[in-house]
Parts: sequence; C-alpha cells; structure tokens
Amino acid sequence: MSSAALSPSPIELSGPVSVCVDRPVLSLDRAFTYDLAPGMGAGIGSLVQVPFHGRPVRGWILGPTREVPARMLAVTKLVSPVRFFDEQLLEVLRWVSERYVASLASVIGRTYPPRVASEEVGGAALGAAGRDAAPRDPAPPGDAGRLDSYRGGPALLKALDGGAGAFVLRPAPEDEQRVVVEAVDATLGSGRSAIVLVPELEPLPATAAAVLDAFGGRAVLFAGGSRRDRYRTWLDIASAMYDVVVGTRPAVFAPCRQLGLVYVSRESHAGHREERSPYYHVRDVGVARARIAEAVCVAEAICPTTEVASLGMPEVAPDGRWWPPVEVVKPGPEGRAPRLVSALRAARRAFVYSPLPGAGIARMCRSCGEPAACAACGGVLRAVEGAVLCAVCGADGRCARCGSTAFRVAPGGAERVEQWAARAAGVPVRRVRGDGEVSPPASGGEVVVGGLEAVKDFGPLGLDLVGILDADLAARRPGLSSQERSLASWMEAAGWASPSGRVIVQTRSPNDPAVQALVAGNPVRFHRAETRRRAQAGFPPGCAVFRVVGTAELSTEVARLRAITSLVTELRGETICLLALDPVDVPAFGRTMRALAERGVVGRVEAEPHL
Repeated sequence: MSSAALSPSPIELSGPVSVCVDRPVLSLDRAFTYDLAPGMGAGIGSLVQVPFHGRPVRGWILGPTREVPARMLAVTKLVSPVRFFDEQLLEVLRWVSERYVASLASVIGRTYPPRVASEEVGGAALGAAGRDAAPRDPAPPGDAGRLDSYRGGPALLKALDGGAGAFVLRPAPEDEQRVVVEAVDATLGSGRSAIVLVPELEPLPATAAAVLDAFGGRAVLFAGGSRRDRYRTWLDIASAMYDVVVGTRPAVFAPCRQLGLVYVSRESHAGHREERSPYYHVRDVGVARARIAEAVCVAEAICPTTEVASLGMPEVAPDGRWWPPVEVVKPGPEGRAPRLVSALRAARRAFVYSPLPGAGIARMCRSCGEPAACAACGGVLRAVEGAVLCAVCGADGRCARCGSTAFRVAPGGAERVEQWAARAAGVPVRRVRGDGEVSPPASGGEVVVGGLEAVKDFGPLGLDLVGILDADLAARRPGLSSQERSLASWMEAAGWASPSGRVIVQTRSPNDPAVQALVAGNPVRFHRAETRRRAQAGFPPGCAVFRVVGTAELSTEVARLRAITSLVTELRGETICLLALDPVDVPAFGRTMRALAERGVVGRVEAEPHL
C-alpha cells in the first residue's frame, strides 16, 4: 500500500486523556490519566509514550477523561501515526477483557501484529481512508439458491442484507464452501465488509481457498508470512483496501470498517480457542463483535458444539439427509469387522479414521510381570514406529519397577490398521503421521488411515468409503468435551463420502447418543444428552469456566463468590481453584480477581481451561 492511502486522523485529542499502559498484568488493569498536548496528532487508538513509575513506557490512548488527578503527568511523545483501534473496536476489546478476566493491555497487544515502523510511511489512521481508496474487482455472481433453500436461510440472507443477528449454520458437506461464498457475497452487496475465520492454515482450508478465489483482489489472507508482511497486511486492512479478510484467530480483531459479517468456519474445531492469555474463543468474540457492530455472526459447522447450541441462536440447515446411510457394525479383532474389510477390497478411494496412534499399548513388563508404566512419570507406554514410548511425557519406555525395556504389547492403533488395510485393499494405503503433510486420498486411488489430525477442510471428496474405528473410545477419553470433538471429526469425515459411497462405524454401543447423531446426521439428540451430562458434572454448557492460581488466602475469597461449581486444591505450595460461573456473574468475579491481584493473592487467571 502506498503512503497516499494513509492519512492523519480526523479526530485529534488534547488535554486529560485515559491511557492503557503496556503492562499486561491483572494487578495494573486500569486506565491512567495523562495530559496530551495540543498538536501532537494523537487520538483514540494512538500508541504513545508516557512516564510510569519513573520510567518511559508505551500505552494506548482510550479517549478523553474527566478523572483528573491532583498531579497529572504529560504524554511524552506519539510513538506511531497509526490508530490501532477506534471506539467501536475498543468496545470489543473491553468486552474481551471483562469476559475472560484479562488485562486490557494484554488484549490490545494481541489484536495486531508486531509493529514494523518502516511500514508506517506517511502516517496511518484506522478509519481514515474512504472505502474507495483502492480499486475493487467486481463482485462474483452469488451461487443463488443454496441458502434460500435451507431451513432458516431466507432469514439469514435478510440479515446479511444490511441487518444484524447471530446464526448457527449446519451446511450439507457438499455445500460448505458454496454457502460461505454466498454469505460473503450477500454482505458485500449491502456495502459492508466481511471476516471469515478458519481454525488452521496447513493445508489451506477449502473454505478459505473458496473465498479468496471467489473475491479475488477484494479479499486478503491475513495469516502467515513474515513479520513485515503481516504488519503490512494489517495496515492495508485498516486503510480499507480489502472488503473481505480471511484468517485464523487474530483476524477476529481485524480493523475492518462497516463490518457486516463475522463467519466462523468449523466452529467446533479446537483451533478456535486461544491457548495464550487472553484465552478467548473466536466464536464468542465473533458474536460480541457482530452485536457491537450491528452486524451478523455465523457459527458454521457440520456438527456445532453444545456451547453454541446452548446460546439459542436460530439454526440454518438443509432439509433431508446429507450423506449415505451410516452402517453400524460390531468391531472385529483390531477393528477388522468383516463388512469393513469387504468394503475396503472394493473401494478405490477411502478414509479410515483410527484415533489411536502407534501399534499398540504395553500391558505388562516381560521381566518382572508388573503392569507396564513409565519409569519417569507413571504414564501409559505405547508402541510407536518400532519403539516403546511414554504417551504422557514422551520418554523411552522403561518399566517403573525394574527398568526393563521389554513389554507385552496389546496390538491396536493406526500403525496396525495400516498393515491390515494394506493386505485388504486393492490400492495403496497411506498412514497420516502427526508431523507429516496431510492430504486427502489421491484421485488415482488410495486408502488413507489417520485420526483427528487427518480430518481437515478439504471440501467434497466423493470417497467410496469412510470407516470409523474405535468409536467407543470417545466416551472413555479424558476431557469434558472429548466425545463432542470425536463426533465432530466423525461427521466431517463422513461428509467426504459420495452419495453412492459407504460410511461404516464400528461400535459395541450402537445406541450411544454420539453414534446415533452420526447415523442421523444431526447432533440435536447428542446435544440434549451432553447438556444433561455436563450439568450433572457441574459445568453446564454456556457457563464461564476459570482456573485461578494464587496463595492460600485464595480459597477463603473464592468461597464468598457466587459459583455454580467451585473446586479447590493445593499443589506445590499454590492454591488452584476451578470455577464455573453464570456469565452474568463474570463482571463481579473479574473485579474481585483484579482486587486480589493487587493484593498479591491472585497470580494467574486462565479462562476456559481444557477440562
């Protein structure tokens, strides 16, 4: 982008201003008042330098303030001509800070790429350039009739045409890319911009590729690349050079103006949760940003999460069945059910979902006869690529009692599946390795064996066969959402089968709600069962969950809170509290945590921890 596309802000502040200092700790999570001299060219969103505890620090201007202390220090200088947020985006950032009990400084610092000052040529201001600052390609023709034919589709299209709202979209697998293009096209037709969020980039999701191809120069991929490239792209977005932004988690904060759509692709994917503070979830931020911008948020997934189902958002989905009937069979030895083996012999392109890595689990030490356990951490030992390794810490497998490396191994896992599938299939068989390139079955004929890491957004594949092995393991895996994640991967994989293909799931519990959801192609029954199960566990869907680490005094303070569930434990001299809260109680909880952080009682607050 040339410097001509950048211009100074039309609104310049002076006098007492509220500044968020760049000290991302909860104990300092409040604004400080400084005196901004006239003519400095700073306003809301400006990055400035201020004196703080006798040292120069950076901070962002939040706006004018009437809270003037008796002694007010002056803003030292304007660090960047760029406005990093406007009033509307600041409201979103404050919401994130409050909902996830994170310092506003940490939230702001995560909403744009690391600065490259040499790219800020000529000065830049968020919201300064007009929407016609750069030429645009004509809009592509929409794939009319897809959303119109969906149940709830007309209401979504009406909202996209200048309206607002939040929707759950469950597309037919063959429509997944078409409906996002149609939704974005309808948004652009109303003169507004769109953000499309994908959970990962390797390989490039078919959804992202479809949007980028459909809208050409109007769309940009805001992810990956060098530090300079990322910052350059962010500046281009801020100057309204693009109408459509496609990206991963950080793109939910992209500085788009006249925002009309936040589209969360594959909402059920774990990649939409930020693993570092602030621990936000893209879905929830997208809903909040759309509400604040009076735009539309679409949470799209073939199998949405129970959390999004609990929000009561209108559902948009096709009528009728989406994929071939699902055949339920009992597992044979190592998953070799006769019907699956027979189907593999006839299939040219197939995917076999095998969630267990390796070739088997070590059950017993051959030397001392004790149950196999890791000598380093006591974890489970797994045979992988000819070696025995700890599935927990990764150490070489040694008996916890005698140190032996010889074990009796119960066969099972993706390596063994690859071996017997290769004997059954009439085409090459390939196993997806966790650290290798992931690709769909080759068009010339291939069987791919893999687990969760192999289920990617490839678009319609038209496979002859999709086999789901070890379905019963989903209910036994640790984690509150483990079965839900398994179901989502099963349904996405089943969507790869052609209308004339076959989907075979092996289970000893055919009436399990997750299996029945796969058979029906609809997760509603599973969501009902999951809602009851999580409520009984003390973590109902829609509740806000926090893990708080602090001193011994923390347990007393937590007992005074209004919590649905409160679990307290001591570990290595620290007090750890796991809390489930009604969302309406989160602001009060946040105020308490900030006050306790100032007193040194709270050391860390982690929102939405993995359970």
